[in-house]
This record gives sequence, structure tokens and C-alpha cells, in this order.
Amino acid sequence: MPSAQVNPTRMELTRLKRKLVTARRGHKLLKDKRDELMRRFLELVKENKELRKKVEIGITGANRNFALAEAISGGEAVKTALLAPKQSVSVETSYKNVMSVIVPEFDYKMRTADKGDIYSYGFAATSADLDAAVSSLAEIFPDMLRLAEVEKACSLMAAEIEKTRRRVNALEHVMIPDYMQKIRYISMKLDENERSTQIRLLKVKDMMIAKNLEAKHAKRAEP
Repeated sequence: MPSAQVNPTRMELTRLKRKLVTARRGHKLLKDKRDELMRRFLELVKENKELRKKVEIGITGANRNFALAEAISGGEAVKTALLAPKQSVSVETSYKNVMSVIVPEFDYKMRTADKGDIYSYGFAATSADLDAAVSSLAEIFPDMLRLAEVEKACSLMAAEIEKTRRRVNALEHVMIPDYMQKIRYISMKLDENERSTQIRLLKVKDMMIAKNLEAKHAKRAEP
């Protein structure tokens, strides 16, 4: 029996068949969307893994160089050297649509084009380890920004994949089977009604034939 009461009429049968066609089309589109989202998600996960490894190596190296610089020049000297930076960075955010998922894109601009402006101190008063630390952080910054972008995209796409998966399962295991069951039920009822109608017509026909025969016999029996 169908999951809900349904009117066994031809109009209802036509309506359910249209819904079934739409549901099957939607199911295919959602499956294609889910598969494409998974493909792009796995690509981003791979890129995320590589970027995170690269960023962690860069930050570890920068921290090591900062520690060496503090050991050589002293912590106060390093803080004083970095107190008044000459360079600054501004980050702009834009968005793009990836399979109905709005993911962010980050772009940065340096205040000046001179690469030497990352050093806000005189080289004579500081160690080479501080220069290496500042330089390594400047080099790893674009990868850090890209890592943040990829991680946010992965989070948003994972949520969309889960939502799409639930919709696919609902169509595949609930809606489409329910429509098919209702269509079978209505078709069976309509066939039963048609057979009953045919039987009634045959009985009426037999009764009319019998009545005509009786009438003929009655006429012949008259004197």
C-alpha cells in the first residue's frame, strides 16, 4: 500500500507520473552535482595538505631564526627592530560560485613595491638570523593566504556535499519509491475498475439477450 491515501483516478495517475519524471531528472542532476563537488573537494583537500606542510615548514624555520636572533641580539633588540615597520599589507576578499557554493578568494597588496621594505631596521644593528626570519615569513605569506582560502572552501564544499547527499538519498530511497508505489497502486485499482466495468457490461448484455429471447418465445406461444 502507498505511504499516504491516494485517489485512484486517471488525473492523479498522470500527475504522479509527471512528478516521478521530475524526481528522476532531479535525482540525476543532484548525483552529477554531488560527484563533481566530490571531485573538486578532493582536489582542494590535496592542495590543502601540500600547502599546510609548506606553511608549517616555513613558520617553523622562521620561529627558529627568530629564536636565534633573540639569542644573539637579545629579545628587546629584536622587538625594537620590528617596532616601526615600513611595509604593510591589505587583503581584499572576493567570491566565486563553485557548483552553487560561494567560496571566498583572497588577494593582497603591498603598500610599496620595494621588496626591501619588509626590513624595518638597519642591518648593522641586527643579526642575519632576523633577516632570514623576516624574509621567510614574507615568502610564506601568499601560501598562508591561499591556505586560508582553500580551508574555507573545503569547509563550505563539505557542507554542500552533505546537503546534496541527503537530497539524493531522499529522492532515491523515499520520494521515487513512494511515487512508483502510488502509481502501481492506482494502475492496479484502475485495472480492477475496468475489469469490473467490463464484467458488468457483459452481464447486462447477457440479461438483455435473455430478455429478448424470452420475448420472442412469448410471441411464438401466443395463439
